[in-house]
Amino acid sequence: MAKTEAAEVLSIDGHEVRITHPEKLYFSKDTRLTKLDLVRYYLSVASGALGGIRDRPLVLKRFVNGAEAPAFYQKRAPADHPTWMQTATLSFPSGRTAEELVVNHAAGLIWVVNLGCIELHPHAIRVTDLDHPDELRIDLDPGPGIGWDEVRKIALEVHALLEEIGLRGWPKTSGSRGMHVNVRIEPRWTFEEVRRAALALSREIERRAPSLATSKWWKEERHGVFLDYNQNAKDRTTASAYSVRPLPDARVSMPVSWNEVRDCEPADFTVLTVPRLFAERGDAHADMDAYAGSLEGLLEMAARDDAAGLGDAPWPPHFRKTEGEGTRVAPSRAKQPRVKMPLVTVANSPDKDAALAGLERWKTRHAKAASYLEIDDVLVDSMRGRSSTWTRIRVNLRHVPEAMRPAQETPDPDDDPTRKAGRSRRQPAKG
Repeated sequence: MAKTEAAEVLSIDGHEVRITHPEKLYFSKDTRLTKLDLVRYYLSVASGALGGIRDRPLVLKRFVNGAEAPAFYQKRAPADHPTWMQTATLSFPSGRTAEELVVNHAAGLIWVVNLGCIELHPHAIRVTDLDHPDELRIDLDPGPGIGWDEVRKIALEVHALLEEIGLRGWPKTSGSRGMHVNVRIEPRWTFEEVRRAALALSREIERRAPSLATSKWWKEERHGVFLDYNQNAKDRTTASAYSVRPLPDARVSMPVSWNEVRDCEPADFTVLTVPRLFAERGDAHADMDAYAGSLEGLLEMAARDDAAGLGDAPWPPHFRKTEGEGTRVAPSRAKQPRVKMPLVTVANSPDKDAALAGLERWKTRHAKAASYLEIDDVLVDSMRGRSSTWTRIRVNLRHVPEAMRPAQETPDPDDDPTRKAGRSRRQPAKG
């Protein structure tokens, strides 16, 4: 390892990879981890991390100022990427295309980590077939007030259902509060068909555990653990195995066995603990590619749902509306909703902590109304713009007596990046 111009130059796989600002703090609150610490972590688990991203186009989620600062998404490969790194050209629902990086060896992995990619976000396709996913992704997303035990119960329901239809699921902690279950599938089905299979699975789990699971897309309708079927739509990515998440304890999205699901705790898996665990027991997902299965069982469930009149469920907003899809608008905003939810927006900010502070100020101003709120009446949405994320906080006043419901006020803070972008596009050109 040679030191040059305040950088570390590593020799990996026969390639030199330059680590700029190696002593820059990426996690400053609890773990005090530098960029070089992050590099060393990924080198220690490289074979496992590569298992989750190999041959897959990669969206770069860059935390250039560390885990505590906002990140931005970069789909296109940097113009100065090394010639020894592969790329693939993807097309998106918007009609745009992008040449994305494909990381197949440790040198490429460390090169993207140096760009500030704390997390790894691969697509569910391989470069050998960009139109047919080889992975079904089951994302268990707990709502407010839902703990790990509830997530664990729903994961085990998913495991049982997959076994019934002849599929093998590979669980991992999400690195936050939830869990992911990945299923290797034969690359025979389109994105639309894979998403349809995921929706059928979500609805079946909801039927089996109605008090704990939900397939409802709109947050105001959810309860318990949401099974996010839309993670299987084209252009969607999730944090892959061994990804470090931007939490103060530098938590890791950790592959586990089904036996471990019953006892593990997400906080046990961090940058500081995972290298030793990986060295001792290897990669729990190492054999995943040997178990590619068929979606026919789930698609049969989807056909039964269609026959029962369920039809399609809402897609993310930037996708073209599909045949059979219901109204793509939240029930509270529908022109003639059956039950109109009384929602008020209290904060918009790229800084989640600033948005949460705004929520507390709103609760202080409206203390009587706030006393009626239940845990799932506060909707904290992570909104994804073209290149960055921001936080919107809304309050559902359904449990507040109507005469006591506060009116919509100007959110505090009210820093919605998409609105700024819209205003800038409408400004006439000068000169």
